[in-house]
Amino acid sequence: MTQAIVIEQYGGPEVLKLKEVQVGAPEANQVRLQHTRIGVNFHDVYVRSGLYKTLQLPGTPGIEAAGVVTQCGPGVTRWKVGDRVAYVTGAYGVYASERLIDEAQLLRIPAGVSDEAAASALLRGLTVEMLLRRVHQVTPGSWILVQAAAGGVGQLLCQWASHIGAKVIGTVADEEQDSVAAVAGCHHRINFRRENVVERVREITEGRGVAVAYDGVGKESFFGSLDCLDYCGHLVNFGQASGSVPPFEVSRLAARSNSLSRPIVFHYVREAAQREQMAANVFRALEEGWLKVKPARTFPLGEAAESHRVIEAAGATVPLVLVP
Repeated sequence: MTQAIVIEQYGGPEVLKLKEVQVGAPEANQVRLQHTRIGVNFHDVYVRSGLYKTLQLPGTPGIEAAGVVTQCGPGVTRWKVGDRVAYVTGAYGVYASERLIDEAQLLRIPAGVSDEAAASALLRGLTVEMLLRRVHQVTPGSWILVQAAAGGVGQLLCQWASHIGAKVIGTVADEEQDSVAAVAGCHHRINFRRENVVERVREITEGRGVAVAYDGVGKESFFGSLDCLDYCGHLVNFGQASGSVPPFEVSRLAARSNSLSRPIVFHYVREAAQREQMAANVFRALEEGWLKVKPARTFPLGEAAESHRVIEAAGATVPLVLVP
């Protein structure tokens, strides 16, 4: 028996219940994994609340973690007991002390990356690698806009984009977020509560607009992001923290020959070769030190509900992890 968080009905943080569950021995091509750190993400909040009805109930949420292999099933060739591994999954089951998982899903954690960093930065890092290298190839000197630049993904986006040599404009809500975004490499910050984002972007770029706008906010910022684009600019909507984007006429994109993408990171990591290449790029950036993650705020697994209250109230400016 082991412990896991189980959701039996959608609702507030209180529906996250710690229960005893059976794990069993690994079958062919599976390993038994002891989690050491479990990442807490807004995706988990959406699953718990029922905004995303993608977890069959009763079920265990969670999409990323780091851990140690404790047992290998028949046919396992890539791993041995004691190996440090991390993974992301769209199949859930992560908020648990132990679990069984297919060996092909696992990624080796380099010696220079801690379990905490792997569990708190892998999903965000893969997302940023996807956004900057695959959905849109950001080049040195290009103008980009990052909505919510002080958020969990926003900070990594600013760091990676500035490392490439892009000129980064970001939106923030207050002075504290302004400081966070500046440290992350955001060259120009716009307080969206006090300033007109579109006007300020035009002013900063001398009337041109940005080559690409990265928008994980959704409803509240989407059309502003679109209006910030240069001719042939690309709007990448990768989240909906403020709600889903309402329908609009696709002909609106024709005003400046703009394009729109709505990528999902799990689609980009579904093939092992690309998943491993993307993860290697993230881990290398962490090891080299130019991609930095803040020390995580930790919660015991049994306090998963409190971690959800914190991320809903304070956002993802600081990583949150569960410790089994």
